[in-house]
Amino acid sequence: MHLRSVDLNLLVILDALLDEAHVTRAAVRLGLSQPATSSALDRCRALFGDPLLERSGAGMRLTHRAEALRAPLRAVLEETRDLLAPVDIPLDQLRQTVRFVVDDFTTGFLAPPLVARLWETAPGIDLVFESWRSSENALEALERGDADLALSVFPRVEPDFRRELLGEQTYVVSMRRDHPAARGFDLDRWLAWPHVLVSGTGQTRGALDAALARLDRVRRVAVTVPGFALVPSLLAATDLIAMLPSGVAATLGHAHDLVFFPPPIPVEGFPLHLAWHRRRAHDPAIVHVADLVRELTQELFARPGPSSAPAAHPAHPG
Repeated sequence: MHLRSVDLNLLVILDALLDEAHVTRAAVRLGLSQPATSSALDRCRALFGDPLLERSGAGMRLTHRAEALRAPLRAVLEETRDLLAPVDIPLDQLRQTVRFVVDDFTTGFLAPPLVARLWETAPGIDLVFESWRSSENALEALERGDADLALSVFPRVEPDFRRELLGEQTYVVSMRRDHPAARGFDLDRWLAWPHVLVSGTGQTRGALDAALARLDRVRRVAVTVPGFALVPSLLAATDLIAMLPSGVAATLGHAHDLVFFPPPIPVEGFPLHLAWHRRRAHDPAIVHVADLVRELTQELFARPGPSSAPAAHPAHPG
């Protein structure tokens, strides 16, 4: 097939159709009429020799061929945009949306200063904060082009991704100030009370439980929550105990009158990474947002004392 026989505008329409899985919504997104979008879908079907979208109940679903097209199609369109983008466009003239995968607590902690600095430096950049579910899910979103940046723990990444270490987090044991375990806190007191666990995947056991098992000890995980935002209020209102990254405990702890202790057994901390796909490495809007995230986290890590450590990621052993 010769490229000169292909209307490359079809690829833009196809990208919207595969993203929306709905002709009318894709038409609205593209500013086209529904008949024009439906006609473009027919041309795409002929071009790829596949139905691409099929009826499924009251809606439509992507065929296997369409699913396989999503990532390479998005990559082609992004590389084409980079090719055609003006050179050295001023930051204050950028008009773009940047999608950022980040956990619930970090969104609340990082978003205010990040948005404030964007308004000062690049007010035309819009941010979309997307929920973190797992590191693997975040990388898949970057691969598909559904996200531009991700803040998480990435032990390893494939060559197509770029990963930067922003800092290290340690853990503290947290509870309400007048908790009975706070008096003479030790391993026995720690394990005598029910725990709350943060797990983005719903797991009720982690590396900490394996470490306790090696000591022939066990804890009761009474409550499991998907993110950090609920933990301080739970601790303040109950006899629950949590092991939290120091940044989370310090940032939320004082507002709920919590106290913190070093874990009674050694608990390994974890790194916090910023990641993006290599095809977005030269996108000025994404580079600028990444620079601001880097600056903010470095400032937070540089402040003295546990009360100022940065936000952390919900994949932890506690």
